[in-house]
Amino acid sequence: MKVLVLLAMLWSGVAAAQATFAAATIRPRAAQVQFESDGETKLWPGTLMMRDVTIATCIKWAYGVQRAQVVGPDLLTSERWDITAKSDGVVSKDAMKEMMRSLLAERFGLAFHKEKRELKSYALEVAKSGPKLIPAKEGEESFHQNSATGTVARALTMQEFADFLGDVQERPIVDKTGLAGRWDFAFEFTKYLSEQPKGIDDYLLVLNETLQGEIGLKLVREKDMVDVMVVDKVDKASAN
Repeated sequence: MKVLVLLAMLWSGVAAAQATFAAATIRPRAAQVQFESDGETKLWPGTLMMRDVTIATCIKWAYGVQRAQVVGPDLLTSERWDITAKSDGVVSKDAMKEMMRSLLAERFGLAFHKEKRELKSYALEVAKSGPKLIPAKEGEESFHQNSATGTVARALTMQEFADFLGDVQERPIVDKTGLAGRWDFAFEFTKYLSEQPKGIDDYLLVLNETLQGEIGLKLVREKDMVDVMVVDKVDKASAN
């Protein structure tokens, strides 16, 4: 029993030591990342690099929420940053996210509280045609990339895809596909786009036609009780 208690104490000490990055550099963005409203986020062993990201982007990545679930001042999206952060040694992605939470509090002064709100939302469901997705290979790295006319995705869960679509729609999207695991897929808007969408309703129509025709999924309007992060305080990044 004493050994187990000692191991627990040692583990808690390691967890505490890894709660913050060993070093982090935050600078105004150097260049725009094309076709990506959330910029670019990359992970290497012990290193996190984010380019052309907003504070809201960092919050979404660190807390696993969609843009519509983050409510607060314009500063959340009005400034864009390049961030390079390093841990002491190799840590998990979840540990990196925990460190990003600490960085948001320490360097951006982030403070928030949580509420539940009923919001207009969408359900991501399987279309009548059935899903047109390819199971990802075991161990395949999660990846997605936008272009001017579509998206390529590798090893995404349906919840991750719902989160991605939620940023485009600016409403929460709830995964109701019932499809477990990770999937590869791609879709192009070109043949569904007769003219440039004039508003969010036009865009939703084109997106839905594309999703159903290309990958056998669809978005359905609804309302859901959703967890919301209400930002009480946030500042521009403190000096490096």
